[in-house]
Amino acid sequence: MTIQRLVHMANQVASFFASYPEAEAIDGTANHLKSFWDPRMRREIEAHLKDKAGAGLSHIALEAVKRIAAKDAAKKSA
Repeated sequence: MTIQRLVHMANQVASFFASYPEAEAIDGTANHLKSFWDPRMRREIEAHLKDKAGAGLSHIALEAVKRIAAKDAAKKSA
C-alpha cells in the first residue's frame, strides 16, 4: 500500500471524527487506527511522520499518528 493511500485513509477516518470536540476527534482517530489498522500500516504511517513530518495528514490525523507513535516508542523503551 502506498503512503499516499495511507494518508488518504487516515484523513478519511479523521474527517469522520471532525465534528467531535478536537480532543475526542484525535482520540477517536487514534483508537480507530490502533484497533483496525494492520501493524505494518501503522509502522508505515509512523515512518511517514518521522521522515516527512506527516505531510498531507490533516491536523486531527497528524495528532492521532503522533499519539500512536509516542505510545509505540514508550513501549519499545520499556
